[in-house]
Amino acid sequence: MRVRLRAVGDAKGDAEGDVLPGSPEGDCQDGRCGLIKRPGDLYEVLAFHLDRVLGLNRSLPAVARRFSSRLLPYSYTDGTLRPIIWWAPDLQHLEDANNDQNSCALGWLQYQEMLQPHRPMPVSRDAPCSSIPHSEWSRLALFDFLLQVHDRLDRYCCGFQPDPSEPCMEEMLHEKCRNPAELLLVHILVRRSAPSRLVFIDNAGRPQHPEEKLNFRLLQGIDSFPAAAVATLRSGRLQSLLLQSLRLDRELWESQGGAEGLRPLLQTIDRRAQILLRHIQEHNLTVFEDSPR
Repeated sequence: MRVRLRAVGDAKGDAEGDVLPGSPEGDCQDGRCGLIKRPGDLYEVLAFHLDRVLGLNRSLPAVARRFSSRLLPYSYTDGTLRPIIWWAPDLQHLEDANNDQNSCALGWLQYQEMLQPHRPMPVSRDAPCSSIPHSEWSRLALFDFLLQVHDRLDRYCCGFQPDPSEPCMEEMLHEKCRNPAELLLVHILVRRSAPSRLVFIDNAGRPQHPEEKLNFRLLQGIDSFPAAAVATLRSGRLQSLLLQSLRLDRELWESQGGAEGLRPLLQTIDRRAQILLRHIQEHNLTVFEDSPR
């Protein structure tokens, strides 16, 4: 549910979320809106902190909060903790109603072709997503692997054997893995103000995804990773840095039982980080320095 945010002590009243009619472009252009999501999406807040700790800075700000506004339905005000994500007013969406969760339409085969380091022809400016450089896909792949976010690069679950209860099985998407030409990427988004920078949304991922089923297809075609993020993974300080960052969100911190309650989840992410580092080493992949902005 998209809501408008008011600060405590605002002249119009205390803090509240106001459900807005009309178009987001018209109502939320000043950047004072947020998207309240389901309690099950609470891991999006962790994902935001991981994004910042790794220096990627591609996720929209996210916090965990309880809501009490009289304007919200009871299911939103029953004391349950929910994530609220900042609504970026200038996210670029395709005009196609069947594909409006993308800024550009990109298939798996096109994506893999774009990643080729020595392709004979450069990507045309008219090609889908041509404004997005290789380094952005590297950031996305690293982030999605650590969180096991499959929806963007592998919504069909082609990179692992899914359980029958997986959405990709229930929606019969997995069957399309036999024909790579049918596979599409989703949630590939940029902002109009920065068309060369990806925006990561819907980042809850799969904290409980088993280690033996990690989806390495998310890394396919990626031959380098951001140096600063890789250095953080190698430092042995990932868990402590995440704890330090997560402590700032008191609602989330207390609801999860503080450091002790969060530790199993952070250990899972740290183990995935070590697996990713082994992948980088075994495949002789490189790192790149971020260019100054």
